[in-house]
Amino acid sequence: MYEFMSSLPPLNALRAFEVAARHLSFKRAADELNVTPAAISHQVKALEEWLGTPLFHRLTRALRLTEAGQEALPTLTQGFGTLVEAIGQMQANADSKVLTVSVSPSFGTMWLVPKLDRFRARHPDIEIRIDGTDRLVNIAQGDADVAVRYGAGDYKRVRVDLLFTQRNTPVCSPALLEGDFPLREPNDLRDHTLLHVDWKDADASWRMWLMAAGVAGINAARGPHFTQEGMAVQAALDGQGVALIGDKLVEDYLTTGALVCPFAPDMSTPLTFSHYLLSPMGVAAQPKVTAFREWLIGELQNTDPAL
Repeated sequence: MYEFMSSLPPLNALRAFEVAARHLSFKRAADELNVTPAAISHQVKALEEWLGTPLFHRLTRALRLTEAGQEALPTLTQGFGTLVEAIGQMQANADSKVLTVSVSPSFGTMWLVPKLDRFRARHPDIEIRIDGTDRLVNIAQGDADVAVRYGAGDYKRVRVDLLFTQRNTPVCSPALLEGDFPLREPNDLRDHTLLHVDWKDADASWRMWLMAAGVAGINAARGPHFTQEGMAVQAALDGQGVALIGDKLVEDYLTTGALVCPFAPDMSTPLTFSHYLLSPMGVAAQPKVTAFREWLIGELQNTDPAL
């Protein structure tokens, strides 16, 4: 009965194309879907490869639909409208106690999961499902009940609550403070491996940190690169080098002493982006969503008096 689904391209790619085609802009599509323009471009390119035909003429500073794109857009827009209506009907009739929380794998592993038993103790009637992913997730259309996202905060068509800002902080195993090359001041980094996270914002790089610290003569690009903070933190825990990480993500490791900040607190640098809690407008007031929001903000207020 549902064999036709196997002949469809990925839904995320279709959605990225539909929004980009309406706006004739990858940037405006990214704003609507709360992702980066690069993510939209990647999804559209994947759809074009799946179809075997281009959907856009990519001009110097503009997009123009090809004939195939023009023909497909009205029907696709109507189809997504019907899908949204159907999802809304399901949400309106649902009495589910399952709360789906979309988070990045690193945030989930390092910050949320260690505290989750406290939420479950307070709300034993709510079954929580953690979706650890960095994939394209449309929160506005109900892909999750709530999501924690790292960005500039300009999310559209969803309720947005600021969770916390961060400072970029070098962290390492306590073992690196001693040994043949003790790590005492920023210039000592020339004798240690730099662990990198491929962030979305450029101000989170080792190059920017070393510049702010007034350190010269160190190759800021050397050392392994990771796509997830959690992997860089694990390498730091294992004594493989020094990671540059947002302080709130590693606060539990710093509290236990598993990781240390080798330099003075004023050597950390503020990050442009922050962590936000997003929830679809249609479900933001549901009891299970409200319960999670209040618990999460309460956890942060206990550890961060500035909030």
